[in-house]
Amino acid sequence: MKPTLPYTPGSDGAGTVEAIGEGVEKVRRGDRVYTGRTLTGAYAEYALALEEQVHPLPANIDFKQGAGIWVPYGTAYHALHHSAKAHASETALVHGASGGVGIAALQIARAMGLKVLGTAGTPRGLELAKREGAHQVFDHRKSAYQEEILQATGNRGVDIILEMLANVNLSYDTKLLANNGRVIVIGSRGEVTINPRELMGRRASIRAFTLWGITPAEEADIHAGVLAGLENGRPIVGKELPLSEAARAHKEILEPGSAGKIVLIC
Repeated sequence: MKPTLPYTPGSDGAGTVEAIGEGVEKVRRGDRVYTGRTLTGAYAEYALALEEQVHPLPANIDFKQGAGIWVPYGTAYHALHHSAKAHASETALVHGASGGVGIAALQIARAMGLKVLGTAGTPRGLELAKREGAHQVFDHRKSAYQEEILQATGNRGVDIILEMLANVNLSYDTKLLANNGRVIVIGSRGEVTINPRELMGRRASIRAFTLWGITPAEEADIHAGVLAGLENGRPIVGKELPLSEAARAHKEILEPGSAGKIVLIC
């Protein structure tokens, strides 16, 4: 998809309200807010947004953390609550648990009462995942880490897998599921081949979504849930870069070894 030029990227941001339009009632000038999408793009000193795209930022969350709320926490919340319909006592495996969405998923799943497993590819990432809510962590660089995951469940399998890189992991994910398990595909960078019999024997399913396709009711639910969760949790900022280095940030986000969000500072 190519945008119409000129184009300013960015949906997630945080700051203070500089001005409001006629009829705006939810926010006032000077309010601390985060954005879940904008009209003119968040990679800027000033951004224009609709009233429903602006949300209150709790006092315990700074602007850097606020800039990492919508996509990571919206995605994780929608995956667990709406798509997986997760409930307490289930076991969830979060791939890429040290990234922005992964950390959000760990925090939310742990708060929901799930047993939470996470994967990462560096010692720093594994430690971060453990600190942010994973009961157990696994190094996905190891050739037999999937067996370790199964052993951790007593060979029962996991109920939910949040999959950040389906083109690499999906064929293995289907073998890790418990009966009635479900894989929620959050990210993929290519095609993958799976054996449907792995799903058939487990009565399992693969589900997928994009955050941009959620309904207004789902979006309202997400923001309400995230706002409540921010009283105890917070986004992890892994790296700060000046806005002038946005291109570098886009390259680094695709590299392995992520640890939290990359935030651009105006």
